[in-house]
Amino acid sequence: MGVLDGVKVVDLGAWVAGPSVGALLADWGAEVWKVEPPKGDPFRALMSSQGYSPDIPNAPFLVDNRGKRSVVLDLHTPDGTTAFESMLAAADVFITNTRVKSLARLDLTPQAVTERYPALVIGLVTGYGSTGPHKDRPGYDIGAFGGRSGVLHQMRAGDAPPPATPSGVGDHVVGLAALAGVLGALIERSRTGRGQIVETSLMRTGTFALSWELSVQLLLGRVPSGLDRASTKNPMFNCYRTGDDHWFWLLGVEADRHFPALMTAIERDDIARDPRFAKARERRHNSSAFIQALDIVFVSKPMQFWQERFEACGVWWDPVLTPAEVVADEQANAAGCFVDVAGEDFRTVASPVNFPRHPLSSVPPAPELGVDTLAVLNAVGCPRDVIDSLGRQAQ
Repeated sequence: MGVLDGVKVVDLGAWVAGPSVGALLADWGAEVWKVEPPKGDPFRALMSSQGYSPDIPNAPFLVDNRGKRSVVLDLHTPDGTTAFESMLAAADVFITNTRVKSLARLDLTPQAVTERYPALVIGLVTGYGSTGPHKDRPGYDIGAFGGRSGVLHQMRAGDAPPPATPSGVGDHVVGLAALAGVLGALIERSRTGRGQIVETSLMRTGTFALSWELSVQLLLGRVPSGLDRASTKNPMFNCYRTGDDHWFWLLGVEADRHFPALMTAIERDDIARDPRFAKARERRHNSSAFIQALDIVFVSKPMQFWQERFEACGVWWDPVLTPAEVVADEQANAAGCFVDVAGEDFRTVASPVNFPRHPLSSVPPAPELGVDTLAVLNAVGCPRDVIDSLGRQAQ
């Protein structure tokens, strides 16, 4: 049970961006049917495709496919097409990140599907949108979300090469965007009875993520490039290393407001009284010197020392944690960042929203390939001869 109990979703997707939408819908109570080709979503083979043993558990696949039901169909066959149409007819939502040209070959473009099922909410996730010269270009998050949107350029430090974003970050941002659109369309459908096409793309969500810089570019015709930490114009909003080789961020966005607390914490009157650092304007023009002074201070003591000083003096800051530190972090666990996997002795990452009346104490595992094919097709009223044929083929 959940806030979306009773909502039925057809999930025709591969890898991350599209399936992540279905995983969130499943977490929130929807019944999600993951439609896969006979060989399965290639995401299932992530570990072996990167040279690891296929026996290693596929944790990323679990994150984006937990709680779904797997239905195997060959959509290039008459039986597969008939079965899929039966699922669409019974569904409330159709989610896909299949490229539009591939959908066209299957007569499954959003426009074609909405003509056949006008009450269906259709969520389309693409790399670059469904129009324009690159609409059929294959899109991955580091390219369409990171590179083409400008995100990676703004993450560069000076003349350093563009960094790589962590795996799946852009995919999961676009998943949240698509989810929001789908929920909005479901609300409208509750008033009008009509579904609609909801579309987003990796590139468009990337530009939204970079909207501060891009809005300045649109308004003023230029935007400052990324700076390395030694050259940033607000040293109060910067990262620093401690004596035991940990990193943290000072969060003094309101530089003058946060300056006194920091000076109290580091107990360096010489820095506090230095006219080069007296106000935000002076620190901006002397940022390198101020950063060098703070570097010397912070590297003199371990992280635990600075944590205690910052908390005692009211300094706004946060540590830069490793993944091992994050999963052990008391606050991350208290905030519900992780959730048990039902029937397993390990945990996974939780969806980012709580519903107090529907607490999520555990999530089901990702389904085995095709395990729910016949049950789902029976439930949606697929013709008996088609079900029997698909059952024989599965044997």
